[in-house]
Amino acid sequence: MNNESTLIIDNQYFINVVLLKTLVHFSNVKIELCDNWQKMSFRNRCIVAGANGVIGLTVPVLKGRDQKGLFRSVKIDYPSKWPIQHWRTIVSCYNRSPFFEYYADSLHEVIFGEYERLFDLNVATLKWVLQCLKCSVNLSFTDQFLPQYPNFVTDYRNKFSPNNFQNIGQPVYYPQVFEAKIGFQKNLSCIDMICCEGPNALNLLLNSTKA
Repeated sequence: MNNESTLIIDNQYFINVVLLKTLVHFSNVKIELCDNWQKMSFRNRCIVAGANGVIGLTVPVLKGRDQKGLFRSVKIDYPSKWPIQHWRTIVSCYNRSPFFEYYADSLHEVIFGEYERLFDLNVATLKWVLQCLKCSVNLSFTDQFLPQYPNFVTDYRNKFSPNNFQNIGQPVYYPQVFEAKIGFQKNLSCIDMICCEGPNALNLLLNSTKA
């Protein structure tokens, strides 16, 4: 682990594997608290793999496309009953994975927890994956928005988007549920790696080069 430097990241919904690979190499991680809402980002979506290819899971937000202002103020649209749809998709994708049954209860608890704001849901998803990995990371939040940081801070904010997530960084390879049918899918949500690799996931991440 890099005990001297700090990694700063945007706040994602079940972060992708390559970002997670970078994160576990740092003991100090700051989550951006002071940025604005951005459309078409991983702030309210993640990517999993099903029998017919990759699937995007999106958390709907109030005001939808018209959402503006600070990300930390964005509220989740619960009347859409998105947790049910997300959970059904995850079960369909991973109920045959080696470790789904070990993490299903805690994953269900995160998805069906009541969070008024998307920011809080995302923090809960990050804490969930770190708990699954048994990875100790000092998480904190920014207190102001800085466009750039000094060299001793590694800035990974907005590095990944739904348009480029499979083309950035060195992927971490592991057997996937539907790999024989659809091929290996790079840089999916951390859910994929946790369900497929379980306790071994942290070793794979630590033994891979950072993105």
